[in-house]
Amino acid sequence: MKILVSDPLAEEGLKILREEKEFEVEVKLKQPEEVLKEIIKDYDALIVRSETKVTAGVIERANRLKVIGRAGVGLDNIDVEAATKKGVIVMNAPEGNTISTAEHTMSLMLALSRNIARADVSLKRGEWERKKFMGVELYGKVLGIVGLGRIGREVAKRAMSFGMRVIAYDPYLAGEKAESLGVELVDWEELLKKSDYISFHVPLTEETKHMVSEREFALMKKGVRIINCARGGIIDESALAKAIAEGIVEGAALDVFEQEPPQNSPLLKLDKVVITPHLGASTEEAQINVSVDIARQVKDVLLGKSVRNAVNFPSVEAHLLALLRPYLTLSEKLGAMHTQLSQGHIKEVKIKYIGQTWEKLDTQPLTIALLKGMLSPILQETVNFVNAPFIAKERGIKIDETKTTETEDFVQAIAAEMITDKGRNTITGTLFVDNSARIVKINEFYVEAIPQGVMLILYNWDKPGVVGNIGTILGKNNINIAGMTFGREKPGGKAITVLNVDSPVPENVLKQLKATENILDVKLIRL
Repeated sequence: MKILVSDPLAEEGLKILREEKEFEVEVKLKQPEEVLKEIIKDYDALIVRSETKVTAGVIERANRLKVIGRAGVGLDNIDVEAATKKGVIVMNAPEGNTISTAEHTMSLMLALSRNIARADVSLKRGEWERKKFMGVELYGKVLGIVGLGRIGREVAKRAMSFGMRVIAYDPYLAGEKAESLGVELVDWEELLKKSDYISFHVPLTEETKHMVSEREFALMKKGVRIINCARGGIIDESALAKAIAEGIVEGAALDVFEQEPPQNSPLLKLDKVVITPHLGASTEEAQINVSVDIARQVKDVLLGKSVRNAVNFPSVEAHLLALLRPYLTLSEKLGAMHTQLSQGHIKEVKIKYIGQTWEKLDTQPLTIALLKGMLSPILQETVNFVNAPFIAKERGIKIDETKTTETEDFVQAIAAEMITDKGRNTITGTLFVDNSARIVKINEFYVEAIPQGVMLILYNWDKPGVVGNIGTILGKNNINIAGMTFGREKPGGKAITVLNVDSPVPENVLKQLKATENILDVKLIRL
């Protein structure tokens, strides 16, 4: 079996592959897409980092390809959907840079607190200005961590060793689990108001893009310090520069930027900003770790052993995959809808498999798909079909799975209930005759919605004119309605309107909808 390594891989990883007699390993770096299209037909596996672009066109030519391995976390350079359609497993190495990024976070926090970078430059200019670089201690300060995943937890441990009090915002973590880590779980606004330092450890998604902008800076404690080693775009850089100028933010330490390398960023010229060129994973140990991890994973797949950290395939026997595939898609979308529909910290997920279909089938892959869908909107590429159950358990989320042959409202269906500290929601889905997925019930409301693309779920009073008002607002903003379904508890009572739309819905349009008469709430869903 032939393996193509198209980006630099540590020698320790290459050695693992070359030791196998069944493998022929070829290292061909910096291959243009057109060249890659020509040569990919000869390989069973492809290992990349971030430079090689594995496009749909490349994957289409890869008739022998079984697996694509990314030595790192991000998958922006791989067309995962095209790989899935082609039957190619895509896997990454999400844990190799955990310690490296956590340590870099602490390095930036200390450099920011003690003015290390500015003092270094000053002294090398021949100056001796000790008073100018008066710093502050970490001891006794409140650190707010946004995202208490693997990296966030390692940062918390190190911060507590400095005598810091650690609070965290993470809607995917049960309160009891946070307490066991010695961390106080708080809501978003409380974290903004209480923290002396705020460190970000979340991926860049539609939900997290500019999650910190002028409104959030206005809520912060005066003199707060900001650290970001996660992803550029989480913080609105213009708003950050303004907050520093106004004295709200005392300083910022950034390893990532909205545009990399940053150009014309107002932050580059500010003395109170410490910056590094995306070095979070740039340690010898981290580079070795991700190379070794991905080499072992690719090796196991090619030798027919375990599949680990696959982002697009659960472990399903081949003869069952065709039967379960549409249900896997439905389950993943049920999970993703739940996360975007619900509020608060997730405590428990109850999944009921309804109908005779499930009596003799192993539903575990479907449960895993639902968990992956549930965790993906915020954790993105760090969650996959292999680690989703572990991450849910690690975060203190209880999973309850049941089967019933009683058909209830539908011959066969999957009903998922999510319980949080602020309420509960139940979403039921099924397949139509053509195996297309449908959402048929949301809480007490019967609907018939296609779970795909951009969706709007509106809770409203069942009054004349509501639908017309919704259509008018969307029409004025050039947002086309692709599909619409309704449900109500009784005439004139509470109702639900579910829309599929053809384009993203900006925040100002959501505000207009929420302010409309007889509209109770509006939720934006992206699938």
